Amino acid sequence: MKRRKFLELTALSAASLSVLPSMAASFKTRPLALQLFTVRDAVAKDLEGTLDRLAALGYTKLEIYGYNGSFFGKTPKEFSAILKKSGMSVISSHHLSGLVVKMKGTLSDGWDQAVEDLHEIGAKYMACAYLMPNERTPEIYHSLPELLNKSGEKSKTAGIQFAYHNHDFEFEKLDDTIAYDYLITQTDKNLVKMEMDLYWVSKAGQDPVAYFNKYPGRFPLWHVKDMAAGSGDITEVGHGTIDFDRIFAARKTAGLEQWFVEQDTSKGDIFESIKASHQYLDKKGYK
Repeated sequence: MKRRKFLELTALSAASLSVLPSMAASFKTRPLALQLFTVRDAVAKDLEGTLDRLAALGYTKLEIYGYNGSFFGKTPKEFSAILKKSGMSVISSHHLSGLVVKMKGTLSDGWDQAVEDLHEIGAKYMACAYLMPNERTPEIYHSLPELLNKSGEKSKTAGIQFAYHNHDFEFEKLDDTIAYDYLITQTDKNLVKMEMDLYWVSKAGQDPVAYFNKYPGRFPLWHVKDMAAGSGDITEVGHGTIDFDRIFAARKTAGLEQWFVEQDTSKGDIFESIKASHQYLDKKGYK
């Protein structure tokens, strides 16, 4: 190779390398939020390694689960250090009611400490995650608004918004209404917001947008997950039947502030599943 040609190629290579960092930045996936329950099996084996894997996939904001007086066996200070090392932040946390299944960190037991600890790690939301089967009685539904309001009142003192996360069973009849509507109308709209799980609402045969229109501003949190055609199973976002374009078009009516990708189950590797969801959401660019 002639020297002149060699120098031209060398210069071209150097120029290419100089723009690689900016190109990499432009192609970098945007940070998304994930409900950590999605990768619960991996968390149980290796918390720090799991967080690093999530960060590499572009999930840097979390909604956590399992607080029982500690964070996966860690103190708030220890857990905060792990989060910082992984480049993670906790936006929200899921909690049980504690009405039947007694344990610390629930709405009924140790709530004051839970609020204090979630405040210490910088969380902005805390949510009632799930009602156990034996908690879905008319008596408990009728008493639940008082507990939700009290929980929201306490979290509010720490600057944390309280919310209720739905599944499909809340859309069953309760007296002359639907249990979900009862919880919305019988709680203080400022103390108790709703974290809408788009999959479970759809699974129940309900329309998320209709609820946004019925109770505007009440849904600052969403779980974004998809429903497979035919089976109705949970699947990767963008691989199912839920019309996310239509739902996200109503985000202002809903009062949306933060949404989380979640996938309770996967037929393959769960990390590949949430990678596929991230790729779809990157293309969509939903705010």
